[in-house]
Amino acid sequence: MSKKVLILHGLNGSDYPHWQAHLAADLIKENYIVSFPSFPNRNNPSFSQWKESLKKELEHFNPQIVVCHSLANILWFHICDELDIKLDKLMLVAPVRKTCDVEEIKEFFPYSAPKDLKAKEVIMAASTNDPYMSLDEAVQLQQELNIGMKIMENAGHINAQSGFGKLDCALDWIKREEECEESKNS
Repeated sequence: MSKKVLILHGLNGSDYPHWQAHLAADLIKENYIVSFPSFPNRNNPSFSQWKESLKKELEHFNPQIVVCHSLANILWFHICDELDIKLDKLMLVAPVRKTCDVEEIKEFFPYSAPKDLKAKEVIMAASTNDPYMSLDEAVQLQQELNIGMKIMENAGHINAQSGFGKLDCALDWIKREEECEESKNS
């Protein structure tokens, strides 16, 4: 059975050549079922609209894997306690510091680290030079969430503007469990 992967973008979306657009295409080629919705008013988001949109998508699509980038991580942190869901995997890429002062997204902040991320396996990817979260802040968040973390050297905000048109490690991490299950069944 093909796994369902929900890909959630941050402020301004993750259109091609962003790594999330590449990931969606690569997953489809690997026979995953993918949902890559566009949140309403993605350039000037409303917290309540995004939250409602995500809840509807989760109910409709019922994913096993969720991949968040930037602001989508914060949305996930806010909504976790309200969800009756247990994902196989959750990937948190380039979350934003708890007290971000970007005007367009101020209603998403502050946030606190949820106790239950609603997934069996969680990984966070952070950069040594992300303008929206220092490495120290990323390590602190990782410790609060009690999850694994991949630290990427000089990767900026891990988006197309910082040179990430593809992020093969994301695809590899999603596929890893599938390959392990296949070899067990052989």
